[in-house]
Amino acid sequence: MSGMDDRGDAYENKFAHDAELQFKAEARRNKLLGIWAAGMLGKSGDEAAEYAKEVVRSDFDEPGEEDVFRKIRQDFDNAGVEQSDAEIRTAMANMMKEAVDQIKNDK
Repeated sequence: MSGMDDRGDAYENKFAHDAELQFKAEARRNKLLGIWAAGMLGKSGDEAAEYAKEVVRSDFDEPGEEDVFRKIRQDFDNAGVEQSDAEIRTAMANMMKEAVDQIKNDK
């Protein structure tokens, strides 16, 4: 039975590791997205860094990424930034790829 226990432990460890990597990738994606959006909003320096933190915090409102999308969409609309929903979602997907690459390469 020890072999089955070891196998179960291995699956649990892999699941926990994958969940941690997913969380890190999403947080990194949100930071990158926040920096991108800050640039679109005309923010730079400390103001851009603080905005990126706001985007990261917005992801804690509900499960999934819709809360992040809504924040960016609303901020762009309020500032008159011309970006379609598709363009924002494309940026989100691109930033996720970049975040995963950064984590894999330990940057």
